[in-house]
Amino acid sequence: MDLPSGNGWLLLGVDGGGTHCRARLADPKGTILGEAVTGPANIRLGLEEGLAAVTGATRNCLKQAGLNGQEDKIIACLALAGACEPSTLSRAQASLLPFCRATFTSDARAACVGAHAGRDGGIIIIGTGSVGWGIAGGREFRVGGWGFPLSDEGSGAWLGSEVLRQALRAHDGVRPWTGLLRSVFERFEADAYAIVRWMRDTGPRDYAGLAPLVVAHAERGDAAARDLLRAAAGHIDVMVARLLELGTLRLCLMGGLNEKVEPYLSDKTRDRLVLPLGDALSGALELARTEVLGLRSQMAAADV
Repeated sequence: MDLPSGNGWLLLGVDGGGTHCRARLADPKGTILGEAVTGPANIRLGLEEGLAAVTGATRNCLKQAGLNGQEDKIIACLALAGACEPSTLSRAQASLLPFCRATFTSDARAACVGAHAGRDGGIIIIGTGSVGWGIAGGREFRVGGWGFPLSDEGSGAWLGSEVLRQALRAHDGVRPWTGLLRSVFERFEADAYAIVRWMRDTGPRDYAGLAPLVVAHAERGDAAARDLLRAAAGHIDVMVARLLELGTLRLCLMGGLNEKVEPYLSDKTRDRLVLPLGDALSGALELARTEVLGLRSQMAAADV
């Protein structure tokens, strides 16, 4: 579909992960018109659910802007968890969406673009999942983020899984109980089999729901909680080391757990950290703006 004529088009940036989907709508000058948050948008775990979250957030943005029903004027960059997986991406690209044009990318790539305002740099996202992304010398790198439970070490989902593992170990008598482990175990009525039944139909978001409990107990000095956060930080240190090895010199931590894990990181990692200049939404908007510039170039070439 062609770009709407004049300045009648809109930019949409979307950042979708395992816990929520955020959207930001802007006009051609970059003025923010609306922002909205809906449910999970990890399209690897649920394409229909994820795209429904995207369209719901878009409608809320348009409503804020007083532009109801103008989805067909939108140039969108949908930065969604799971969009790197080829078969998932293919299915997403084949889906019917109401936008003038939509491009898909990973939430990590958009976060990296936003964090460094399009310049070289790297990021580690520590949220429901975890992933590292770097941009250096025209190349892009990914470390981790292959999906829980096989990957995403150091994330909220990983912490939730590990605290349950340690609670079961305490129940078996092979490690001491702590306040954290008793609190987690009592959530399941002190029934180990209840944990086993729960995990059969449980996803990353559910496991990540236990992470705040780990953080709260760590702040009270619980030994098991602090050990878990140290272990999480160790996984993040490994990801950072790999990004540095690949030539990514400046790094930002992003995601809902980054401030809780940062104090446990190694000095070498912390010495490389800088504050992000923007977030995944600003990165997605920048990628959408780049898409517009590309379309305009194509149109101008076709007119020659």
